[in-house]
Amino acid sequence: MTTENSPALLKDILGPQALATIADAGSAASPRFDRAAFLSAASDGLDALSIMERVRRIADALAAALPADYATALPVVRTMAPHLTHGFQAVAVTEYVARHGLDDFDASLAALADLTRYGTAEFAIRPFLAHDPDRTLAVMLGWTRDDNEHVRRLASEGCRPRLPWAARVPALKADPTLGAPILETLKADPAVYVRKSVANHLNDIAKDRPDWLLDRLAGWSQDEAATRWIVRHALRTLIKAGDPRALALIGVGHGAAVTVQRFAIEPATIRLGDRIAIAATLASDARDAQSLVVDYRIHYARAGGKIAAKVFKWKAFDLAGGESATLAIRQTIRDFSTRRHHIGRHAVDLIVNGRVMATAAFDLSD
Repeated sequence: MTTENSPALLKDILGPQALATIADAGSAASPRFDRAAFLSAASDGLDALSIMERVRRIADALAAALPADYATALPVVRTMAPHLTHGFQAVAVTEYVARHGLDDFDASLAALADLTRYGTAEFAIRPFLAHDPDRTLAVMLGWTRDDNEHVRRLASEGCRPRLPWAARVPALKADPTLGAPILETLKADPAVYVRKSVANHLNDIAKDRPDWLLDRLAGWSQDEAATRWIVRHALRTLIKAGDPRALALIGVGHGAAVTVQRFAIEPATIRLGDRIAIAATLASDARDAQSLVVDYRIHYARAGGKIAAKVFKWKAFDLAGGESATLAIRQTIRDFSTRRHHIGRHAVDLIVNGRVMATAAFDLSD
């Protein structure tokens, strides 16, 4: 997922129509659901709220509309889920469990395993992990054997140390490897949906405990294609950084026997919103084929003469001995909520197997 500062229309996923759909689901689930109370509470000040603020507002509005007794309300919430029409509606419903169900642990976690099939309960599980990490992780480990891929994914995604948009869990912050038994069970999962979560979880760990991650993945057999895929994607941050051990785990040497015949960026001067074309030609200096991982790094000009660099994936491929390969890619230089551009020179590095092989540049003008 992206951040709460994403384009303004994102929050409208939980706009008036979504509120009406949730209200309809509540009314269909139980005659005790107070539709008017829900719509009044959920709509109050809605325009000013971000997407995740709306999630929390809807959860509190559900509490106003459902029976006051949580044990009585929870079956109504579970019955509502199949009537929802968007995953974020389900996220809002699971948030009700997170905000009101901590004192009914077993029933709440069973509900989250059910509700996650309709959206995701990855945010709603976090308060339970914060409240009782050992007990919650034990339940989540059991989810890894569930027949439903959404439940298995929740086991991994819910305890990611750096889950985007989610509250940090103190226990995971102190030890980001607590989910290791879950990841071990899911390391060859047949579902791409689950494997992406496992890889992202491992990549989170790489940012805090890289040596632990490299030691753990070195012990994984990569005979199965599913596990190989996870390993490669889990190592992406370390590969971008040119870590020799990470490169070795995907069968790539640190550096390569290649000559850069051309590395160019066109046009040389652009304005914000324009597109640059990056081209490179690599010639093999070796007799045998080489596995290459080619990335590029842009050194963004910042205010006050400072520089901020970001590495972008380009291509991974095998280059036959004595052969050459030409690569090309285009990138639009535009502002994002997470990146603002400044006029000035932007150097660009060509990185092959973790080493800078050439540098070019473009100028951003006003």
